[in-house]
Amino acid sequence: MPPARSQKLEAFVEQCLTEGVELIAVVGDGCKLVENIIDEIVVGDGSDETRYVTTSSHPGECLEEVVEFANVWTPHSSEDRVDVVRL
Repeated sequence: MPPARSQKLEAFVEQCLTEGVELIAVVGDGCKLVENIIDEIVVGDGSDETRYVTTSSHPGECLEEVVEFANVWTPHSSEDRVDVVRL
């Protein structure tokens, strides 16, 4: 798990916002905390309402289950649109 508010995590979230990512699903130890940190990064001071991405945490689930969840989240594409990113 990355340290709270790590530069890697912040850079990843900013890249997701720039690329129009629809969902960031977090799995593994401390995933609820990481999801909350991502939410804080996205919202910032709340002055920019265009900063939005849906987040979810999946404690107790395996990576494969979460990838399947993410694939169902974006059914409008026939392509496999899920990227697994490890920080």
